[in-house]
Amino acid sequence: MDEWVERTAGLRQWARGGVRAPHKPLLFLYALGRFRHDADGELLYSAVEGDLRRLLAEYGPGNPTTPAYPFHHLVSDGVWEVRTDRGPGSPGTKLGQLRETRAAGRLAPDLRAALRRDPSLLGRMARVLLDLNFPPSLHAELCEAVGLEPDGTEVPPAATKRRQRNRRMREAVLTAYEYRCAFCGYDGSIGLVPVGLEAAHVRWWAFDGPDVVENGLCLCSLHHKLFDKGVLGLGAAEDGAGAHRIIVSQSFVGHSATARDQVVALAGRPVIGPQSGARPVAPAHRSWHTGQVFRGGPRPASPSAAPAPGPATVPAPAPAPAPGARTTTR
Repeated sequence: MDEWVERTAGLRQWARGGVRAPHKPLLFLYALGRFRHDADGELLYSAVEGDLRRLLAEYGPGNPTTPAYPFHHLVSDGVWEVRTDRGPGSPGTKLGQLRETRAAGRLAPDLRAALRRDPSLLGRMARVLLDLNFPPSLHAELCEAVGLEPDGTEVPPAATKRRQRNRRMREAVLTAYEYRCAFCGYDGSIGLVPVGLEAAHVRWWAFDGPDVVENGLCLCSLHHKLFDKGVLGLGAAEDGAGAHRIIVSQSFVGHSATARDQVVALAGRPVIGPQSGARPVAPAHRSWHTGQVFRGGPRPASPSAAPAPGPATVPAPAPAPAPGARTTTR
């Protein structure tokens, strides 16, 4: 059954210079989720177009795109078939043709048979699609969006492009940023164990982002998720030495005081850290995130975009009065 896992890992996608094109993986995940609930059902394009558009809008690149592209082109990978009221075969990528011919797609017959023989295959294929195309912070919610459950099944090494994650990266990044969120300064712990702090890849590991400090940020769980969703990003260093400032997407909408304080007010605020001697985010990784993940244009800097509070300090005691001086009590 590993043949299907290998084929899943090798989906042909348009790729150049690290550009994200997760159209096929998103349709494939959606089809696996629908198979899990209805193994014999077909996906009529006109009926699922809205779902696919929402998936592309939320998890795809920021530029406008259409679900017609993967619906037609996934056939070439041998995992998907399309039929119309005129017979087998896709009519192309034009929306009108897909709708008018009542184009319907589903997993290829051989793949459906393999999934019936080995139910665990579905989870392994889904895991490959997630690992090779999306950051871990988005896996659980993406599974929920397509009707899958996160599966802990191990993926064969050949399916992961023979790259192995550096398990020491998290500790290295958290140490470099002194166990504080680089965006808000949160530094919670239970005893000596930090809680709610994560090492975020700036350029995603799935897109050849290296497991090194200059490709990482220590972020709290909230700001990590918003960073991976393109709500937050990094502005270019103003002094050329790594003094990045936070950018906030104009597309973000939040009316509560919490949304304003935790997101909108970050616009223009300097990033906290890293400590002296540690490398800040490399320009190439920042540029990749800005071009491939950050959504829309940045908001103007908040009027209160001062540095986030660091560790608490104790005020210095007032100097003692000079001998003979009069003192007053207020």
